[in-house]
Amino acid sequence: MRKIFDFHGGIHPAENKHQSVQIPIRPAGLADELVLPLSQHTGAPAQAIVTVGQQVRKGQIIAEATGFVSVPCHAPTSGEIVAIEDREIAHPSGFTAPCIVLRPDGKEQWTDLHPNPDYLAMERHELVDIIRNAGIAGMGGAGFPTAVKLSPKPGVRINTLIINGTECEPYITSDDILMRERAGQIVAGARILQTIVQPDEVLIGVEDNKPEGIAALTAAVEGDIKVVTFPTKYPSGGEKQLIEILTGIQVPSGGLPIDVGIVCQNVGTAVAVYDAVVQGKPLISRITTVTGDAVSEPGNFEVLLGTPVSHLLAQAGYEAKRNRRLIMGGPMMGFTLPSTTVPVVKTTNCILAPTEQELPTPPPAQACIRCGMCAEACPASLLPQQLFWFAQGKEFEKLEQHNLFDCIECGACSYVCPSTIPLVQYYRAAKAEIVTIRHDNEKSEQSRARFEARQERLAQEELDKAAKREARKKAAEARASQGGADEDPIQAAIDRAKAKKAAQQSETCLLYTSPSPRDKI
Repeated sequence: MRKIFDFHGGIHPAENKHQSVQIPIRPAGLADELVLPLSQHTGAPAQAIVTVGQQVRKGQIIAEATGFVSVPCHAPTSGEIVAIEDREIAHPSGFTAPCIVLRPDGKEQWTDLHPNPDYLAMERHELVDIIRNAGIAGMGGAGFPTAVKLSPKPGVRINTLIINGTECEPYITSDDILMRERAGQIVAGARILQTIVQPDEVLIGVEDNKPEGIAALTAAVEGDIKVVTFPTKYPSGGEKQLIEILTGIQVPSGGLPIDVGIVCQNVGTAVAVYDAVVQGKPLISRITTVTGDAVSEPGNFEVLLGTPVSHLLAQAGYEAKRNRRLIMGGPMMGFTLPSTTVPVVKTTNCILAPTEQELPTPPPAQACIRCGMCAEACPASLLPQQLFWFAQGKEFEKLEQHNLFDCIECGACSYVCPSTIPLVQYYRAAKAEIVTIRHDNEKSEQSRARFEARQERLAQEELDKAAKREARKKAAEARASQGGADEDPIQAAIDRAKAKKAAQQSETCLLYTSPSPRDKI
């Protein structure tokens, strides 16, 4: 038996997972219009390479990556590009962002695919390129480009590859159903990832509240891949928390798993890697949970990226009258959707449609009573109470000193707060302001550097001019000495200039003093 460790804090909210795993994965069908944001991942947005009116095929690249931390976007089906414009996206602010709008033609015509069933004969960098070109970003919700995680700096040794099947957030079961129905693809994807990073061990971590998924994975694994189960506690699915559970290693503050020789990937990401490498298919769909008491047929759907949430809800029997707010994600880390027109993206693991009785609107926040329950629940061992005060006072330096950016925004502190203070909202706002300040400071520093560089350039130009003048003076002196003249060449030039000026003045005087022909008469 492998030793299991624990992390600080954590909570045990009601799971509410059974509602959406009663039936197998269903196809969500084809919507009338697909809206594909150019930014569905962490990092630089993709750039459109298609034009309005262009016909595209399923799986064709329609937007290319614009940097190392970026991924391309592919057409989820065949059809016509009808617009490239700003559309409302799934964001708590209700912002719009550049999107490619595709009208399906219903033909489902695939572009040319290039499967690689014999991937063991390929070079590691070739496999990483396939994953990058397939547009794969973390399917667990963070959306970090997978190829970046698989490209450590030279000399970095990977000790452990962890496949995350924890799915600790209440209501969400998209990973659970994947483990039940596609365990073989998860294991095959883990093998490909193992081939790339070449770790000492491969672990698939799953909470013990998923017995069917555990059984399916256990039957599918072979060789040195191990399925490790552990007690259910939220948020054990957090990357750093899962690492501590499985290895006992704590990722240092401000650090990344790669710093301690560990790479984590979600089970959904493993399936996407299998599809990209073995079948040659890019990431154009994902499994999304639709649940809550305001839908009559909760379940998990395989949905094309870009599908409007309204279309997906219709497949689950959505009853709008019973629902006050729609949540993308779970009740702990999700956010309220601005409307049902927003599209499903690569990170959309759940659409939650609760009734008011199911998830009541939180009461107004009260004053902090300094009970310390938030600190006991924090899985990152932070001091949420102090962070709250600093965030209120906009004391950004103190926030950073107290490791604000180690907060994973799991919501455990808000969940246990007896004063119902929305702590995570304060942290998110403070993080955004700090990032903005950093960006402004970087721009100021760049401007200062440009100004100083210009001043140095101008000063150097003046020095160069002075040096040239001195060189000309010395050359003139040398010529004068060679000619045997004793006079100063500079003084001679001045005298010539004075003589020329005197001659011009003399001519002017003669012009005005000479008698005219009339005067002579």
